[in-house]
Amino acid sequence: MNGPSNALSALPTARPEEVGLSPPALQRLTDAMSREIEAERAPGVSMLAARHGKVAFSQALGALRPGGPPMSADAIFRIYSMTKPIVSVAAMTLVEEGRLLISDPLAKYIPAFAKTMVGVANGDRLDLVPLRRPITIQDLMRHTSGLAYGFAGSSRVQKLLFAADLFSQEKTIAQQMEVLAALPLMHQPGAAWEYGHSTDVLGRVVEIVAERSLGEFLRERIFAPLGMADTAFYVPESKRARVAQPFSFDKFAAEKIDPIEARRPPPFEMGGTGLVSTIGDYARFSAMLHAGGAYNGGRILGSRTVAYMASDYLAPGVVREHAFLAPGHGFGLGFAVRLESGVAARLGGVGEYSWGGYAGALFLVSPRDALFAIFMVQAPEYMDYLRQIFRNLVYAALV
Repeated sequence: MNGPSNALSALPTARPEEVGLSPPALQRLTDAMSREIEAERAPGVSMLAARHGKVAFSQALGALRPGGPPMSADAIFRIYSMTKPIVSVAAMTLVEEGRLLISDPLAKYIPAFAKTMVGVANGDRLDLVPLRRPITIQDLMRHTSGLAYGFAGSSRVQKLLFAADLFSQEKTIAQQMEVLAALPLMHQPGAAWEYGHSTDVLGRVVEIVAERSLGEFLRERIFAPLGMADTAFYVPESKRARVAQPFSFDKFAAEKIDPIEARRPPPFEMGGTGLVSTIGDYARFSAMLHAGGAYNGGRILGSRTVAYMASDYLAPGVVREHAFLAPGHGFGLGFAVRLESGVAARLGGVGEYSWGGYAGALFLVSPRDALFAIFMVQAPEYMDYLRQIFRNLVYAALV
């Protein structure tokens, strides 16, 4: 391991061979990522692997930004959709208090969604039809709400979402919910897994139930107890020199995704995409999940709750063919769940749960292998490619 940050240094460590990781195989991972950096697929990367709760591999390679200083262990990354598991855990703390039920209808908290319609293509026309059943909190957490992302496809509904510019930070979260509720859904609730704004809406529900901003609630329930000092919806001036940068923001701009400069507290704290974090902070979050909801003597969630979240919630008949959900996977309450060792074109094991972010970040927890691993990078054009290399070579290091 090289130059651990304060967040990393607090985690238990071990030599790779002590916890069943092959040092030569981990060197192959380092060599592979060094080649990708030399090929200018990313300015730099940060990587971590832990087994049995002990960090046995941590490596920062390349540069923090193009032409900048070396990548550091305390680099701050835009984690985009890796915000979703954190917000899902926060919502489940409210479930454990009896203040929220995942069976609750969304309209109980945001009444505008009682009038949301489903868009059905009819030749050159988009027909609007009523919901067959209400959207539930569970639908938000497992992405079966029918809510979509405008950048993720070219259907008529997605074109409307894209035109609405829902990643804009110019409105408040309450105003964004009204805009979103007035737009049509891609599918009837519960009919299909569709990646979209579900966790943004869940974040608003958390605010309403908790009676405080999402950022405040996350700090209280997750960041402070876990010591995630660098995870937030913005980066204060004192930390901006540590922000990792991609080669360009062209892909962000083309898809109307805010590159999250995060220089000041945003008016719209996006529960689906808004956080920045470090590999050390996310290691603490992953260690908590790996340990069944507990960390450093404290408890965020009950062990049964964590296991419940990491189960597949896509019932028979739910359409799950989607570019963002790998074959052989289901979806739990906040992350994808691997159901088969084969099928997907990447290494992994049954029971693994994971998710990634738009700029390339990834975390995975494999209970069967007593493993958790994290990959941080800012390279949206190569996010899937680099994540697949990382996954394959981490699993290849297991002995």
